Amino acid sequence: MSRIHSHSSHETTRKKLLLTIVINVVITTSQLIGGLVSMSLSLLSDALHNLSDVFAVLVSYFGFRLSEFESSEKRTFGLKRAEVFAALINAIVLVLLSFFLFREAFSRILNPIRINENVVVGVGLIGLIGNVISMYLLYEREEKSLNIYSAFLHMAADALSSIAVISGAIIMKLTGFYYIDPLLTFFIGAYVLIGSYRLLSESIKILMQVVPEHIDIYKVKKAIESIEGIKNVHHIHLWSLTDKDIFFEAHVESVDDIKLSEACKKIGEIENLLKDKFGINHITVQMEFEACKDKSIIKSRKKL
Repeated sequence: MSRIHSHSSHETTRKKLLLTIVINVVITTSQLIGGLVSMSLSLLSDALHNLSDVFAVLVSYFGFRLSEFESSEKRTFGLKRAEVFAALINAIVLVLLSFFLFREAFSRILNPIRINENVVVGVGLIGLIGNVISMYLLYEREEKSLNIYSAFLHMAADALSSIAVISGAIIMKLTGFYYIDPLLTFFIGAYVLIGSYRLLSESIKILMQVVPEHIDIYKVKKAIESIEGIKNVHHIHLWSLTDKDIFFEAHVESVDDIKLSEACKKIGEIENLLKDKFGINHITVQMEFEACKDKSIIKSRKKL
């Protein structure tokens, strides 16, 4: 039943990503045409922004599809980390995009341009509606994926950008104050930069196999050693394969020289403890009795 539900969920996500790509191609095309007709630099910039998001969602889509590949003799983990790589690429694009927005905003402050505000408002509304629909399609209430979240973040940034373009056009039409658009653009760029920093940080930590932030390795050690019959836990390795899959491996020393059947029961207790208390879902334990001389929590290595 769970496998059927998982397949259905993946198929739904795939269709949502494809629909988001189509919507953003329509938005980008309308903004390019509208920008050329209205002579609006802000609208053309927003079109480039959306064009980068078409690429971003395409990366997310292919990353999602690659992550569905089953494990094999050559790829024992499958291609699960493809989604993390996709999230990393999207985060880098977001960082570059934010600085592009800052540069454009500064140039508009120095050289304000009179535009056709009516065309900008109309096209901006098309973009805003499309981005809101895309955000709805990509919003995840329960299971969070860095890859899908990165695409959602792109859509959110686009929606804010559309609001800024529309607001700027209306204010310029009513007051002739042409500096409001670049000022709003600075706020959009700051939002994109803050959101992309988190995404970039999490992606790099996963790829570098850093211990997940919400898990204290010393608390894990203490919890396992509280199990009756466990003397010591050492040579611990704890890392994330993806944002959902957390791996743990360690040497666990028993108090007594127990039978293999008893060792298997202890391993079962450890697995249940780590899953329930820490959310660790892939566990490898090497049971031993007075085997390792080095009992440090992390296996010591020679310094370079």
